[in-house]
Amino acid sequence: MFVLANFIRALASIIDIILRLYFWIIIIRAIISWVNPDPYNPIVRFLYQITEPVLRPIRKIIPPIGGLDFSPLVALLIIYFLQAFLVPTLIQLSYSLR
Repeated sequence: MFVLANFIRALASIIDIILRLYFWIIIIRAIISWVNPDPYNPIVRFLYQITEPVLRPIRKIIPPIGGLDFSPLVALLIIYFLQAFLVPTLIQLSYSLR
């Protein structure tokens, strides 16, 4: 069972790293959107391509209000919830399997 426990622990660590990275990518995209970026810049295109699949469904549920897009904030809250709930749950599960 220790192999499964180690696998779950490693999976929790990878999920945590990915969520942290995505958290910062969303923050960078939100900051860049304030300065009217060049849409042909490869970095800007990459940021939009990687974040739009997550932000678009949120934007359908919560449309921009008064010109303010709250979808990045909601996405950050979801990421924070996953980091606070899913990652520790997987880590505790891995300890219980040892």
